[in-house]
Amino acid sequence: MSVISNTTVISNFASTGQLELLHVLFDKLYITSEVFDEIQVGLLQGYTFYDNLTSLIYPFSDKGWLCLTALNTSTELQTFGWLLSKLHSGEASSLSVALNRKWVFLSDDKAARNTARKLGITISGTLGIMLSLVKRDHITIDEADSILYQMVQGGYYSPVRSLAEIIIR
Repeated sequence: MSVISNTTVISNFASTGQLELLHVLFDKLYITSEVFDEIQVGLLQGYTFYDNLTSLIYPFSDKGWLCLTALNTSTELQTFGWLLSKLHSGEASSLSVALNRKWVFLSDDKAARNTARKLGITISGTLGIMLSLVKRDHITIDEADSILYQMVQGGYYSPVRSLAEIIIR
């Protein structure tokens, strides 16, 4: 199944130098043109963790595993327009694609996640990804907690301090 991400998840992993962990789980991870635009704005605002991100994006790089996609149909554009009244363009475009193409949606944005649930879209976010990485033995729980701590230091709100809290639940 294809997976699309909004800016929040990309930012959390990029800000800790761990963007490749997303590639470990997802052979291809899609982003919309609107998410790409948000990343470009971030670069202009001084978010240096986005430096060289273009080298990971197809079609800018033939070896890119982050794949740029656009709203392709009138239904996707209509859904996007409706969602813009509730969300930013990155979330709205990603949700429109996820809904209309039946893709999984990655986000940490509360409003976007709530909207995805109401629309019946399968969702995950930073914590779910970290948990999958631990469960699949790509990283240890201590490594995951260290990365999570770095994310929190960078501004990410986490409802847990350790992934052990999720595993135990």
